Amino acid sequence: MARALRALRGAAGPAPGSGPGSGQGPGPGPGLQRGPRVRFGPSPTGFLHLGGLRTALYNYIFAKKHRGTFILRLEDTDQNRVVPGAAEGIEDMLDWAGIPPDESPGRGGPAGPYVQSLRLELYRRASAALLDSGAAYRCFCSPQRLQLLRKDALRSQQTPRYDNRCRHLTPTEVAQKLSQGLDFVIRFRLEKGVEPFQDLVYGWNKHEVAEVEGDPVILKGDGFPTYHLANVVDDHYMGITHVLRGTEWLASTSKHLLLYKAFGWEPPQFGHLPLLLNKDGGKLSKRQGDIFLERFARDGFLPEALLDIVTNCGSGFTEKQMGRTLEELISQFEVGRITTHSALLDLEALPEFNRIHLTRHIENQGLRQKLVRELQGLVELVYGDQLVDPDVLENEYVERVLLLRKGHISLLKNLVSSDYSYLWVRPSVSRQQLQTISAEADEIGKLVLGLMTRQAAALTVEELNKDLRSLQKQTRETKYSSMMQLLRLVLSGRQHGPSVAEMMVTLGAEEVCVRIRRALSS
Repeated sequence: MARALRALRGAAGPAPGSGPGSGQGPGPGPGLQRGPRVRFGPSPTGFLHLGGLRTALYNYIFAKKHRGTFILRLEDTDQNRVVPGAAEGIEDMLDWAGIPPDESPGRGGPAGPYVQSLRLELYRRASAALLDSGAAYRCFCSPQRLQLLRKDALRSQQTPRYDNRCRHLTPTEVAQKLSQGLDFVIRFRLEKGVEPFQDLVYGWNKHEVAEVEGDPVILKGDGFPTYHLANVVDDHYMGITHVLRGTEWLASTSKHLLLYKAFGWEPPQFGHLPLLLNKDGGKLSKRQGDIFLERFARDGFLPEALLDIVTNCGSGFTEKQMGRTLEELISQFEVGRITTHSALLDLEALPEFNRIHLTRHIENQGLRQKLVRELQGLVELVYGDQLVDPDVLENEYVERVLLLRKGHISLLKNLVSSDYSYLWVRPSVSRQQLQTISAEADEIGKLVLGLMTRQAAALTVEELNKDLRSLQKQTRETKYSSMMQLLRLVLSGRQHGPSVAEMMVTLGAEEVCVRIRRALSS
């Protein structure tokens, strides 16, 4: 028994030891980076959603706060649910979100492979060691018998559980069934009297799993492990020092600690994150892909806005404010500040979060140039066939649009909506339409043309507002509001939008003159 466990410990990975950070944990083995080691372990069964992003983000922040290592491990032991391309998509989305793993299937690392289906031999040796020590046993119960147990329990209004029948088989009986070629799984022998553990979020906890559950399967008949075995084995051999995962696994932690004890390994520290729920307290809906990161990226939301909103609705930070950068989140994070209250996510507030971060991007010279290129691409995509003047794609013009609309738009694509079509396409407005607003349309047009000629070199919104008020006083009977309505129609073809002065500054004196002359001559 002891010899088999020693052989397993020496097969790969780190030896148990004292870990950094708060509390004791497995120390890094040869080639593994010192410092806290945390992991995000999604199943590649679909796209990465906001709940997964939140778990990954807390692990990333914890690692960076304590100069540790953030690991992506793909948990694909349920092969029936694996979606082709999902594994690559998860890592791509972590990169897009700005929280790339230090070690992963794509990047590699000293503790790989980082895909559980490529680690089957390790799980086989682990389960064999538990069999040899008596901590696990082979179960030959057929699926039909297990289904009958389930039906009987439900009929009696009890929670279905395995009755541990095969744990009482003698070695002779086991050998006989093996000689008959019967299929089997390996189950872990749960013991009563579990020790309490201190969760980083929920404090002291323990769950007497042996009193409410049957012995769990740890290795299935197809040679694939279940979550319980795979995570314990992988966390040990990957040198994981802290496990930050969803609160749904809190009740299973005592079971996992029994596995650590059976192997003779030092467990990591556990911290269970409270649920991420809708603002009404319901589960986040995956219907129509509403919470998948691909959808937010496709719709033009900035990753900083998503990181901001999923942390703003929760806890773990010294301050709570909108507009925090990833660097600010790292500096403000304290695991001891995470509360047990569920985080209520209000996605209706996401556009406002995005507006704040988009404003910051526009104000940053380097990030602004990236936005210029993105907006140029959107303009060509939406208005390519309608563009009359190629100058609207010039960097200087597009940058001016961004700076003047800074703080007024929530998404970059707002600037190619119909509300802003005048920025890229000249409106079709007739002289007759203008005269229905003011009989002095021609006079107003001439006054503005003169102003543009004089002010062409240095147009500012403030100065133009003053100049336009002065021009209105030179009309006979046109009110200022009517003059603005007329000019807005000439410049944009619309009745609503930014101020006339801002439109003029954005379009530039030359284009303003072109549009006025075009309208008055039509």
